[in-house]
Amino acid sequence: MSNLKIPVKPMNSLMPTAEQRTRLRKIRRFKDQFSRYGITAAGIAVVFSLGLIFFYLFSEVAPLFRGASIEIKKNVPATHYGQQESIAYMTLERYEELGTFIDAKGNIRFWDVNRQQARAQVSMAIPEAAQLASVGKSIPSSGLVALGYSNGQVLVLKPSYALSYPNDQREITPGIAYPLESSPLLVDEQGAVLRLVALQEIHGGILLGAVTADERILLASFSSSQNFLTGETRVMQDVYSLPPLPSGERALFMQIDESGRHLVVASDQSKLYLFNILNPAAAEQRAGVKVSDAAITAMEFLVGTGSLVIGTAKGEISQWFLVRDTDNQYHVQHVRDFDALSGAITVVSPEYSRRGFWVGDDRGNLGAFYATSERTLLIEKLSDKAIRHIAISPINSRALIVDDSQSLMIAEVWNRHPEVSFSSLWQKVWYEGREAPDYIWQASSGSDSFEAKMSFVPLSLGTIKAAFFAMLFAIPLGVMGAIYTAYFMTPKLRGLVKPTIEIMEALPTVILGFLAGLWLAPFIENHLPAIFAILVAVPLVMLLVGYLWSRLPGMIRERVPAGWEAVILMLPIVLTGWACVAISAHTEVWLFDGSMRQWFTNNGINYDQRNALVVGIVMGFAVIPTIFSIAEDAVFSVPRHLTQGSLALGATRWQTVVGVVLPTASPGIFSAVMMGFGRAVGETMIVLMATGNSPVVNFNIFEGMRTLSANIAVELPETAVASTHFRVLFLAALVLLAFTFVVNTLAEIVRQRLRQRYSNL
Repeated sequence: MSNLKIPVKPMNSLMPTAEQRTRLRKIRRFKDQFSRYGITAAGIAVVFSLGLIFFYLFSEVAPLFRGASIEIKKNVPATHYGQQESIAYMTLERYEELGTFIDAKGNIRFWDVNRQQARAQVSMAIPEAAQLASVGKSIPSSGLVALGYSNGQVLVLKPSYALSYPNDQREITPGIAYPLESSPLLVDEQGAVLRLVALQEIHGGILLGAVTADERILLASFSSSQNFLTGETRVMQDVYSLPPLPSGERALFMQIDESGRHLVVASDQSKLYLFNILNPAAAEQRAGVKVSDAAITAMEFLVGTGSLVIGTAKGEISQWFLVRDTDNQYHVQHVRDFDALSGAITVVSPEYSRRGFWVGDDRGNLGAFYATSERTLLIEKLSDKAIRHIAISPINSRALIVDDSQSLMIAEVWNRHPEVSFSSLWQKVWYEGREAPDYIWQASSGSDSFEAKMSFVPLSLGTIKAAFFAMLFAIPLGVMGAIYTAYFMTPKLRGLVKPTIEIMEALPTVILGFLAGLWLAPFIENHLPAIFAILVAVPLVMLLVGYLWSRLPGMIRERVPAGWEAVILMLPIVLTGWACVAISAHTEVWLFDGSMRQWFTNNGINYDQRNALVVGIVMGFAVIPTIFSIAEDAVFSVPRHLTQGSLALGATRWQTVVGVVLPTASPGIFSAVMMGFGRAVGETMIVLMATGNSPVVNFNIFEGMRTLSANIAVELPETAVASTHFRVLFLAALVLLAFTFVVNTLAEIVRQRLRQRYSNL
């Protein structure tokens, strides 16, 4: 048999050829470079985006801390605007077009500021043989002016501005309105000179105070009624004599508050006297309060007439409140001082709708201040002569200023955000009507005279409070559950438990907040004893069941596979919770006289239905999946050789957990806790719907709170764009971002140190 030679084809090599290796190297190099540059670019993009967020927030916030500025657009000599006599009163209407001037002879002139020409002039019919002796004005928003004459008469008037739009162009027609009569009314039957007058419009009438040349203090009440048949207007008046100042003292200034309750007189002894004029026939005078060692040279009410601004001959400027004492009686209280000017204060001009005011002195200096924020916005020298009159427009962007030479300065003003300062945001502020300084957030109201209260302390404390109670609930359950799941459970049970808990994170927080506000909060309120009983009973039952389980015979315990023991606890825990709820009503009757909530109240503990306890439970429920997932991965990733080595050396499983697993997994567990904390700090919908949104300053678990994030969500849609309130909310967002950024940075530093410390295990 012949040997057959069959050619054998060589097998292809499993190794790539040189050409293939070159191509694979190029592909690998491209992937490496693409990944390196792509990841680097993504990281830079994240940092750049974060920087853009900071930059945008800073751009919105920066105008808050800019001071005021003033620019003199025109300096008009007295002869150019027809002012021959010294000015006694001056104002500027809301459209900043017409200035109204009343001179020492009682003549009224309307002057067009834009065109710099006279628009109208009204010559008042001064009573025969009488002269204009004084001019008084009400709060700027009212616009009433009282002219006091040397014969004891007074004329009340109000500049009016009628709007029309011929050819679609706004046109203002000035005029004079007389709320009472067009002729002077007699106030002092003795016909003495009314050297001081003050008035306010109250309760549909007018209340007028006057000081005569012989230092008598009079109070006149005017009201008018119109006959609907004849159209005739009838004026009714009552005049009362108030208690005089102490002998030897002379009244310099007088003001009436808009409630018609108080009249304030400043004397030449630098004292303030407060009169209770609610019952004018039995008016009471409170003891004089010393203001300064220097003479009082100016005094005005700020908007709302809750506080006085007083200037002295030394340039001192101070604010005084009308405050109730322990006997429910009002007294004048010194509140704060402002930066002094170099000369004697000659004029104080309050703004129309804010607690701001402008001050002039006898050296030509002009100052702008804001009372609530205690800010000095501007001090600038405008003239070499004393400033006598300042008129700020209602929108605070234009001013008319007159000095001793009667020259008129027309100024453009930038003063948009005076309400905010570091002290008003972070320190206690004494607000009008309050008994003492306090932290308050109440940024808006329906009243034009409302004093905005914008303290970040209640919001920041509320944010920390909500996060604290949420973490108090979430950390023990999340971390301990993660340890048990990763280390003690069987793989099959772990495969059921971990995905289930992670799915919890997908629940919308608005649904959780909805359930918390409408179901959980009333449930807790009605079952308070059950909540406290569950906190105590459930751990005890778990320990008891564990002890009893350990005492059972081995043949019974072996029927439950290792790692499934936790399932046995489910039924006892559910039964314990049900039992606590079932006996809750009886417990309230036995121990708390039928109502645990009322028992709290009687013992000085406030209880709100939507409170930090509700938020802690629900927000903790929302945070647990974050903490659990990261911590469980960290514990599960502990190298097996470490745990097996510990067990081989004789350590128990719990000793291994405490001594080996937890230190090794501590960086991951710490990261999990900080991630959960960041989630809790930034949470909005749960705290929005389950806290009551009350900006309180306490850590009472039974009261609510308002957080920075919830405050932004509630108020930002309602604010005017670029307003102070709008920018303060952006500042709140910046504070929240900075807080989380700092906390996360510190957490990362701690995590890195923990990682370095235990990396050699």
